[in-house]
Amino acid sequence: MPGQYINAGDKLVTLQSLNPILVDFNMPQQRLSQLKVGQQVDLSVDAYSGAALVGKISTINPRVDANTRNVQIEASLDNSKLQLLPGMFANVAVNVGAKGRFLTLPQTAIAYNPYGATVFVLKPDAANKQALVAQQVFVTTGQTRGDQVAVLKGLEEGQEVVTSGQMKLKNGTPVVVDNSVQPANSPNPKPQEH
Repeated sequence: MPGQYINAGDKLVTLQSLNPILVDFNMPQQRLSQLKVGQQVDLSVDAYSGAALVGKISTINPRVDANTRNVQIEASLDNSKLQLLPGMFANVAVNVGAKGRFLTLPQTAIAYNPYGATVFVLKPDAANKQALVAQQVFVTTGQTRGDQVAVLKGLEEGQEVVTSGQMKLKNGTPVVVDNSVQPANSPNPKPQEH
């Protein structure tokens, strides 16, 4: 307001650089070896759904946060259209290599034991080809994403796997398939609000 007095140190305005704009995000320390300055990142913001925004990693913090074991990353991207504003939420995907194809299972299907990870697959009964029996097999698991676990060895695509009730099974146990309840199997689970 004209003629109004202000005190020393009062904030009047904030200055923001809009182009290029910087995006700060965190990555787990396990991924540090896959990151480098200049690497491409893909961004999406809810305000412009469907818009493909591309940036490059400009800075990798030399210190890992002692509480979270995450490293802070800063990416820079062109904002010449002034679409993005400071403080907006963005989803960031770092391109760390070629896309891979994996055989995945819900986490509930895998039993982790001291002697290795196992799953029960369904096979036709030798005596009665119409009936199914459980057969325990060892698997080598890989990375997890959400509710899914990558299976690197031990299974082939198309095999039918038991996802619940494994504690009651042993090799050769007759099985009746009931798919009325499906386990959580999302690569990107969201909290359910009731």
